[in-house]
Amino acid sequence: ALRWGEFVVCPEGHVFTAHSIGFHAPDSEIHGLLERKREIETLERTLPDVEDELLRHRAAASAAEEELADCRARVEALRAELARLAQRRHEAGLAHLRAAQQADRARERREQIRRELDEIVLERDRELAALDEAGQDLERAQDASLALGEALERAQSRFAEAEAGLASARERISAAERDAQEAQFEVRGLEARLRELQRSAASLDDSLARARQSLEQAQGDLAAVDEAPLEAQLGSILERRQARETALGAGRDALAEAERRLRELDEQRAGLQRRLDPLQGRIGDLRLKEQEARLAEENFARLLEEARADEQALVPLLEKAPRPGTLQSDINRLQAELAALGAVNLAALEELRKTTERKAFLDAQSADLAEAVATLEDAIRRIDRQTRELLKGTFDQVNTYLGEMFPQLFGGGEARLVMTGEEILDAGVQIIARPPGKKNASIHLLSGGEKALTAVSLVFSMFRLNPAPFCLLDEVDAPLDDSNTGRFCQLVRRMSDHTQFIFISHNKITMELAEQLIGVTMPESGVSRVVAVDIEEALRMREDQAA
Repeated sequence: ALRWGEFVVCPEGHVFTAHSIGFHAPDSEIHGLLERKREIETLERTLPDVEDELLRHRAAASAAEEELADCRARVEALRAELARLAQRRHEAGLAHLRAAQQADRARERREQIRRELDEIVLERDRELAALDEAGQDLERAQDASLALGEALERAQSRFAEAEAGLASARERISAAERDAQEAQFEVRGLEARLRELQRSAASLDDSLARARQSLEQAQGDLAAVDEAPLEAQLGSILERRQARETALGAGRDALAEAERRLRELDEQRAGLQRRLDPLQGRIGDLRLKEQEARLAEENFARLLEEARADEQALVPLLEKAPRPGTLQSDINRLQAELAALGAVNLAALEELRKTTERKAFLDAQSADLAEAVATLEDAIRRIDRQTRELLKGTFDQVNTYLGEMFPQLFGGGEARLVMTGEEILDAGVQIIARPPGKKNASIHLLSGGEKALTAVSLVFSMFRLNPAPFCLLDEVDAPLDDSNTGRFCQLVRRMSDHTQFIFISHNKITMELAEQLIGVTMPESGVSRVVAVDIEEALRMREDQAA
């Protein structure tokens, strides 16, 4: 620190400058050399002791350094243990908070289970009553089913008998048709009748198809209609059939008598023709007609025999016998009506049995589906009821918390939630917020900071209803002024007893609230660095330094 020209003299006479040292010595050079020699000898004698002391000091320094390293290691271990204990304390606090929340949820769940058990007991009683009523209905239905089954068996037996008679009649008709077909090859006069029979057969086929369709429809509707009218209708059908068969026999007898009379007239006419020469050419035609009449007589006789008609009873009817054409048309009409009854379906009983079983299966499936639908509808109604209750309770509780937090954040005023519909499950929610000193008609008329505080009050109200261990806030205080920021910080501080808040902020007032700060700095252009500050540790260090 000496400047140019300055020097220092010590008590021994040595001179010190900024760049040199001048030692003071006596005037005699010999005295100086001897003194120097004695000093050297003295130093040489004390040198071993100094070296030994230096070694001892070095050993002590090494031991001190080792002890210092051990102390530092113990300090680091203690710091790590302290951090671990702090972490355990924090985890214990969170575990306690979670346990408290779980206990609250368990209590709520217990109350809910108790309510559900009460509802289940009531539903069980209603279901037992419904089950008893269903059992009585089932017994009555089984009795009715047995009665209907017996009636169905009787109807089926009568139907089978009718089908058997119809089959025999159809066989006879088929035999008659075969005879007619054989006769058409022999007599040209039967060709017209054959065409007529063919047209009748076509109409019979159409009628048969319609009858089969009607029969299938009737069989399908058999289980759904009352059998008493069917039995009466079947009896009437059998009576009409018997009457038609009787009329058919009568018509056939009348036709036979008419043909007999026709043959007599033909014989007389043949005699006249034999007597008259000009008419001899027609003898062949008359013979053909005679042969036709004979074949017809044999055919009708066979038909009468097959029909077991009473010829004596038919004799009085011959007094006013109609013309053969009329009788033939009546025969064709009756045959068409008989054919309209359809052929004998031997597989009808099996089909009816299968259809009945299928109907029983479908009825069981329909009953199961109806029961499932009823169960689902009951479950839906119960869920809707529980949802309405839970939603109404949640809405009322959040509305209560909102009414408490809004004045705390605004220093007054009022806020509430209003549903915008009658049905709570479909209704919307509208926020009515009136800060102190304002009478706004809509929340859209609030400023940015007022909207932010309203949103914070609503979020915190929901958060109080179902709190979580953590809450993240991203620059919530950006649009707030200092006074509103202070009220916001006070609310966060009260709620931080049960929840850990992690917030992002550029506001110094909000930063003072934090226990630990983590910042991002840019010491160099384009290079970011994370800086963390533990507020509690910094305060502790300041207290230690002050002490």
